[in-house]
Amino acid sequence: MATMMDYIQEEQETLVEILQGFVPKKEERRSAIEHLMILATGSSANACLAAKYALEKLAQITVTIEEPYHFNHYGHLSKEIETVLAVSQSGKSASTIDAVAHLSEQGLYTIGLSSDLESPLVQKVNERIDLGTGIETVGFVTKGYVATVLQLYLLGVSIGYSKGLLSDDQVSIIKSQLEKMIEAVPQVIDKTIAFFEKNVSTFKLANRFVTIGYGPNWGTAKEFETKFTETVRVPSQGVELEAYMHGPYLEANHEHVLFFIEATSSNQTRSQLLRDYMTSHVGKAYTITVAAAADSDTLGLDVACEELFSPLLLVIPFQIFSYLGAAAKGIDLSKRIFDDFDQVLKSKI
Repeated sequence: MATMMDYIQEEQETLVEILQGFVPKKEERRSAIEHLMILATGSSANACLAAKYALEKLAQITVTIEEPYHFNHYGHLSKEIETVLAVSQSGKSASTIDAVAHLSEQGLYTIGLSSDLESPLVQKVNERIDLGTGIETVGFVTKGYVATVLQLYLLGVSIGYSKGLLSDDQVSIIKSQLEKMIEAVPQVIDKTIAFFEKNVSTFKLANRFVTIGYGPNWGTAKEFETKFTETVRVPSQGVELEAYMHGPYLEANHEHVLFFIEATSSNQTRSQLLRDYMTSHVGKAYTITVAAAADSDTLGLDVACEELFSPLLLVIPFQIFSYLGAAAKGIDLSKRIFDDFDQVLKSKI
């Protein structure tokens, strides 16, 4: 039976295949995109949040992310939106399928991103994008998450190229940057495992985890929240840097563990100031950064990458922490729980 760690170990190969298979073309339909609404929930929504800023910058478009169930029942469709991207790794998310069907009836152009090109979602859209992962049988998705992030980067490149905003040389530079990052995945995995083993007692004993991120890594922080609640199963929260300073910090105590996600940015100093302040008020404060480690409480990936693309690598440590942290707490992730949940709640088709 495959495990989360098996799929994490497959991430580099999957990302290489996706990137090598990407050949930008001038596409009239892509060049017409100006206002894109993304429908996604769960890890798919987190991946979209992590990739949103790169997608907007590369394509020079406005991106809105909506939770499909909420949008279907309470949302207002802006007249500016002409294209909808529905993201669901399984392609079976009932709320996403319902929302796409409703929007298609209103004449919007719809695109589906899924790992299953025979799924119910893909049957409802005008255009399909293969996620490129195959079917991930472990419910706590990992490989599919990083594939979603990369596919959204490449969608941004495709739109920007189709609009004439990106030249062939610029596309080659972007692909080269991403290629070098993907080459570093094995070292990211090894460094993360070593860091966890040095700090296993903290992971085992902590009863609350909070991760703080800024910019695109707000999405990474939210994926931490999803993964830890799915696997480690103690209260876990992913918070945007500035939002943490407006209330959430007041609950901190010495039984809490904080993670600070860092990429090179004008916000990095503010994040470091917050970590310095909070360190004496919590059990442990760790930093996860793309830079080299500055101290023993920092997991430094030591990989050159710009902030815009950093979520592709910075999420991997949290995927590994989720898997190893669950084991440290004696949780057997192979044992299914809430088996009838999707059937009773009709959350998936």
